[in-house]
Amino acid sequence: MHPAQSRPSGNITHAYSLEVSAKDMPALSAATPRIVPASTIAIPYLPREDDDARLAAVRTVRGLGFEPMPHLSARRIASLAGFESFVQRAVAEAGVERCFVIAGDPSTPLGPFTDSAALIDTGVFERAGIKVIGVGGHPEGHPVMSTADQWNVLERKCRSIVQRGMTPLIVTQFAFDADVVLTWLKALRARGIEHPVRVGVPGPASIAVLARYAALCGVSACASMWSKYGVSIGKLFGTAGPDLFVERLAAGLTEAHGKVSLHFFPFGGIAQSVKWIEQYRSRPHPASG
Repeated sequence: MHPAQSRPSGNITHAYSLEVSAKDMPALSAATPRIVPASTIAIPYLPREDDDARLAAVRTVRGLGFEPMPHLSARRIASLAGFESFVQRAVAEAGVERCFVIAGDPSTPLGPFTDSAALIDTGVFERAGIKVIGVGGHPEGHPVMSTADQWNVLERKCRSIVQRGMTPLIVTQFAFDADVVLTWLKALRARGIEHPVRVGVPGPASIAVLARYAALCGVSACASMWSKYGVSIGKLFGTAGPDLFVERLAAGLTEAHGKVSLHFFPFGGIAQSVKWIEQYRSRPHPASG
């Protein structure tokens, strides 16, 4: 590969985001001094929380000096009025500029929204002053959509976001195989989708915890995947970090892959993920290419 097309692999952690639920705000507060200032903190839309709890988390994130990115789960939202109120309050109370939209798990919508595109199409986001809309990417496939449908849906959502004067941000589901992610990124760019991508990375955790989250989220975690992630089948009771995954991803990235950064899912705890990031950033990394 020509040197002009490669980039230092250590750069991949210069900017990163974290996924932190409302109940984990105390842990985020404790870890704040060790997190890069102004990092994006994504706040998932969990079914057992109400809007007041979500908004309190958004305010906490902003107060700690980070960029809050609340999730909106379309099928869990009961009404257009409730949706609009939440977004407006998030902007007014915490200066929110970015939101992440998902369809959500329920097969039957609680209210009028069947998918994330329906939220975008309301016009609520741009009217409230939201600047960035995050949408999901699935390098290892989607549990209910064909590959062709996934690309079509992603293209339509990105196009709609741009037409409404906002910027799309693609955040992928976490994966265990960096080669699969690199191939997906190439396919994404080949389709003319040039928006920034945050690649989902599982933070260090016990292998049992990683396997449980993988099963819940429909992520492949077969023997070959575990091997590529650096986990021996004979050691499934230990812990695993994303060292091999991140190194392989970073080494394989070129300018052709576009703007790529990392989004950490701290399954083993925020402190563990932040410690891993610190250690990774502090050690030398070979140049890619």
